[in-house]
Amino acid sequence: MDGFHVTIRTSASPLSGTYGGVWISLIGTLGESPSVRVEHSLLPGSAYAVVIEPKEEVGAVVLIRLRLEARPGFPDLNWHCRDVQVRRKSEDPEVEVFPCHKWIRTADGYVELRNEKTCLKKQETLEILISHRERDLQHKQRFIRWGTFVEGGPHCVDMTSVTTLGPNLTYIRQRPVNNVHYIKSFIERRTSWRNLQELETFFLFSGRENTIAKYVQAHWREDAFFGYQCLNGCNPLCIRQIRNLPPNLSVTSEMVEPFLPEDSSLEQEMERGRVYLLDYEILDQLPANTINGKQSYLAAPLCLLHYSPQGELKPVAIQLQQAPGPRNPVFLPSDSAPDWLLAKMWVRNSDFQVHQLLSHFLRTHLLGEVCCTATLRQLPEIHPLYQLLMPHVWSTLQININARVTLLATKGVFDKSIACGLDAIPLLMARGIQRLRYSSMCVPDDVRARGLDALSICYYAQDALRVWDALHRFVSGWIRLYYCNDEDVQHDSELQNWIKEIFTEGFLGLSDTGAPQSFQTADEMGKFVTMVIFSCSALHAAVNFSQLDYNIWIPNSPAAMSQPPSQTKGSVSEEDIFSFLPEVNSSCHVLSVLSLLSQPATDFVPLCHYNEWYFSSGAIVKLVEEVRRELNMIAKDIADRNSQLELPYPYLSPDRIENSVTI
Repeated sequence: MDGFHVTIRTSASPLSGTYGGVWISLIGTLGESPSVRVEHSLLPGSAYAVVIEPKEEVGAVVLIRLRLEARPGFPDLNWHCRDVQVRRKSEDPEVEVFPCHKWIRTADGYVELRNEKTCLKKQETLEILISHRERDLQHKQRFIRWGTFVEGGPHCVDMTSVTTLGPNLTYIRQRPVNNVHYIKSFIERRTSWRNLQELETFFLFSGRENTIAKYVQAHWREDAFFGYQCLNGCNPLCIRQIRNLPPNLSVTSEMVEPFLPEDSSLEQEMERGRVYLLDYEILDQLPANTINGKQSYLAAPLCLLHYSPQGELKPVAIQLQQAPGPRNPVFLPSDSAPDWLLAKMWVRNSDFQVHQLLSHFLRTHLLGEVCCTATLRQLPEIHPLYQLLMPHVWSTLQININARVTLLATKGVFDKSIACGLDAIPLLMARGIQRLRYSSMCVPDDVRARGLDALSICYYAQDALRVWDALHRFVSGWIRLYYCNDEDVQHDSELQNWIKEIFTEGFLGLSDTGAPQSFQTADEMGKFVTMVIFSCSALHAAVNFSQLDYNIWIPNSPAAMSQPPSQTKGSVSEEDIFSFLPEVNSSCHVLSVLSLLSQPATDFVPLCHYNEWYFSSGAIVKLVEEVRRELNMIAKDIADRNSQLELPYPYLSPDRIENSVTI
């Protein structure tokens, strides 16, 4: 009987090799070969050939079984196997490739590899491969389990240490040089900012090289810039167009008439679609944090804005609490300058809380983790959706585990420095998932529903729509490669288990969210997968990498407020305003974290750039080339537009969007 000529290849990375030896056996349609030990050292980039001569016929080889064994007296190093190649004869031109492209540890025991053909479960013709597919998922489901971070919030992976993830779900981020010397030097000062000059001196050292931050510092008091931030700042997800006033907003047409066009009224402007609202009801009655041993305060404001014929969005009324009444006045642009400025600062403080915990953490980090966990548990690695999604979601596990044990834990930045502390976070996260709507996570539905699609100054909406459309075409093309029709989607039990688990564990089975519980059509699947990729790449870029630009000038986005919201007008002076700001050390603690989070990695992978082996051949290559071409055109158009703007909007330029959440 002729032997099988087998080549074991180690990846080329300098740390891929191991001192250990490897046992290998072939599993075929008719039987299994005995294990053979490869005696060669598994050096980086090496390829070692071995002839396996089964005593009995094994048939066509369908699985490769590997086991790494430590060498006595040598360190037990992990091995990064590239693949195993099998020929029937040494000169045979036909090579069967069994890709691995992952770390193997001695503790893993036997690891089985199958060939490189991606397929759906219904396309499996061999019982041995169906069984392997099911065993693989059972093994992962024992390892990857669901846990709870906060009651009432989306579920997360049940791990409290990154080391538990193992080497294939962890990575080392290449960080840029991050100069926070001038920020951290204030970390021991537990007093208030004394005056504007102190803040300006601090900014001169810490923000002078940031052109967007310098613009923020110069214009933060202006109503037009306040409105601009609602559309293009680090949280463009809250503002929405309204046709009727909320019943609890004590605004009359007479109040705001001076700030509207002549010969018009509030009712007419609402009919024309020119009136917008920020409503932070989700913060109402949350317990505010104690910072430096002192009580901080939260508001739950409603802010009415008007979009003028001149193309400016300006606030025209602010009510700081939800319940109307004599101790909850409506502040107007005609009020004293300190009253109006402080009212806007309260809105910005509320926006900071919602941005950090809902727009950023919930909508990008936690959603990504839910989808990653479900992907690992319900989709085998040979499933096409596993291969498409994992480059966009895999890093969320490490990032979020780290966040939960540092930033969101006792003595972390939320505990020590932010108004929504550890008591408020569970309540806010539970409210966040209850109020979340699937339609708001899908860009075309969202910007249309919020009336942003027609605003010429809403660069977030313009760029997000173009990136979404490019991703949607890419995803739809990918789906067509594997699903011939809607019936294929409906009958893919692994896919249906995946979306059901996301609905149950991520959206907590809440039908009000509008999230799908199953897929009936390829279009439904394409929309949801596009949403996941967009959220973990483009949306994260928009809400994360903008943070330092808009927050380093502290009065523009205070993380906490040290005095309670005003209950009467005329009670504050210009000097009083600075007593509302968070104290120096807590301000700088927040900024040092935001400085770290706002820096792209030096080795970041741009959107739709893939290092995975399965993106390098066949029809997939053409799809990737097409989407990259489209994204490059979008990046060029954004660069051309930004060159004409005094304040550019760069965050959704595809060359600045990371392929996944890696920070």
